Amino acid sequence: MNIQELLKIGAQAFQSGVADQITGSLSLDTIMDALAGLLPGKGRNVDLASLVGRMQGGGLAAMAETWLGDGGNAGIDAGQLVELFGRDSIRSFAGKLGLDEGTALSGLQEAVPTMVDRASSGGSLESIGGLSGAIGLAGKLFGR
Repeated sequence: MNIQELLKIGAQAFQSGVADQITGSLSLDTIMDALAGLLPGKGRNVDLASLVGRMQGGGLAAMAETWLGDGGNAGIDAGQLVELFGRDSIRSFAGKLGLDEGTALSGLQEAVPTMVDRASSGGSLESIGGLSGAIGLAGKLFGR
């Protein structure tokens, strides 16, 4: 899977997370660009390994482990997303999509876990596009 496919998966998950909260539709490209701007990395070279590292450092290691594993994903609440990304980044993300922060957070609650889950297998992030050094990172983060 390449980074474009992963961003598309995240955008689709975002759309499904906000479908009952918005009228009209947001294009997948618009959501993909907004996600790329929110997530660690440069441009569309999203660095999910850095995101998982932030989660571990922010007390969300157990949650990240469920996303990386092959079982079900633990949910993330709006407050945890704000802590993970910062209020200003969430505001900017919502603004790019023309949404209020609450609606944007609802979509992110679906998109972020889905992206990490789809980019991982057996507890490790796969090498995706420009994600150099991501293979095995999760295992190192969680002492495996």
